[in-house]
Amino acid sequence: MSSTASLAQALRGPGGLFWRTFFLLALLISLSLAAWFQSFRIIERTPRAQQIAQTIISVMNVTRSALIYSDPARRHDLLFDLASNESIRIYPLEPTDNILPIDDTPSMQLIQQYLQQHLGPDTKMAQSVNGQDGVWVSFVIEDDAYWLVFERDRVEAVPRLQWLGWGLMGVALSLVGAIVISGLVNSPLKRLTAAAVSVGRGQNPEPLPESGPREVREANASFNSMVADLRRIESDRALLLAGISHDLRTPLTRLRLESEMSGSDEATRLAMNSDIDQMDAIIGQFLDYARPHDGKDGFERINLGELVSQTIRELPPNPELKIETNIQPTGTIPAHPIEIRRLLQNLLENARRYGRTPAKNETELMILVYPLDGRTDTVVLEVTDRGPGIPEKEIERLKRPFTRLDQARSQANGAGLGLAIVERIAQRHKARFTMENAAQGGLISRVYFGGSAMLQS
Repeated sequence: MSSTASLAQALRGPGGLFWRTFFLLALLISLSLAAWFQSFRIIERTPRAQQIAQTIISVMNVTRSALIYSDPARRHDLLFDLASNESIRIYPLEPTDNILPIDDTPSMQLIQQYLQQHLGPDTKMAQSVNGQDGVWVSFVIEDDAYWLVFERDRVEAVPRLQWLGWGLMGVALSLVGAIVISGLVNSPLKRLTAAAVSVGRGQNPEPLPESGPREVREANASFNSMVADLRRIESDRALLLAGISHDLRTPLTRLRLESEMSGSDEATRLAMNSDIDQMDAIIGQFLDYARPHDGKDGFERINLGELVSQTIRELPPNPELKIETNIQPTGTIPAHPIEIRRLLQNLLENARRYGRTPAKNETELMILVYPLDGRTDTVVLEVTDRGPGIPEKEIERLKRPFTRLDQARSQANGAGLGLAIVERIAQRHKARFTMENAAQGGLISRVYFGGSAMLQS
């Protein structure tokens, strides 16, 4: 059960398969987008530079022709129209001009090379002249040098902010795609994990859908077949144990009758009856453990505190057993009353046998029922003895069937099924059964009912 729960936690946690798949796909798509953007910029750089340079050349030729063939008296108006309507300004090129060269970017260098090839090697480009920003290109009219000035946004390549926006959009789309793909890939595994966790808790999950890719169909079909085999094995085991128990109780009844009629002395007869009672109790434990799980049949809303109080009142008098209780008000829980009684009786019997207070010929128990941290959806049943306790490393092993710890606790009577029955009943109720040694000595047994989120932790 712990392995399946760990797998389910791994799928949900940051290191789970879903998140690993998501981050791997997101990284792969992001790197692909980055490589595509960089390749696009490199491939697009030369044609765009040639197009911009050709535009500058065309504007420069038209402007030169307009200035050459225009009426000198109206040349000032022409320059004003170019500046106001076309954002093109013309200034005389002076030797004293304070020139700031163009940016040393691949695109601007390609534009300058293309201009010099078509306009002559003396063509200059600048990004600022005498403190005025723009794209400045020199040209000559009848041995007079001029500057032709463009706005930067007409010449520059795609702005970096625009590239950044496209990149962020691409990354966002890649993350969405990674989530979708990861969900599609991992959803069959999550269903399989949830079903495996249910089987580990002793429940009967619904059959997994045998559809989808071939690998998923085969895995789900194999799992469904395994669950069906487990159900059949458990049913056969219950039938077998029930038959054996029934067949054994018949001769035990005859032995009890024969012991009463044998004429033996009282001590011998009592010893024989004690052995018969012990064998009958062991058979009863076999039946309790082998009882098949019938889903939610017989479940009802019960008040755990009231049921515990009633069960304790109905216990036969035992001078060697002292029980104190602290029953707090709690909400109701869905449970099978008979199985809860059986769970409490097994905890009490386990404590009575192995939790005897040192130096005393009695067992002192404290039984608590309380809501966990004030939560209405989780009720805790706690049984504490004042015995010797058990080694920490043996706690989980003792929940297994036919397991006893004779070295640590004396009076090892029974088949070793008491705690296994408690664990099995807890699983049927989706509860959690824990044991730990008390700081002042003794063993604390707790059963948490409800609070599914907490129970999976």
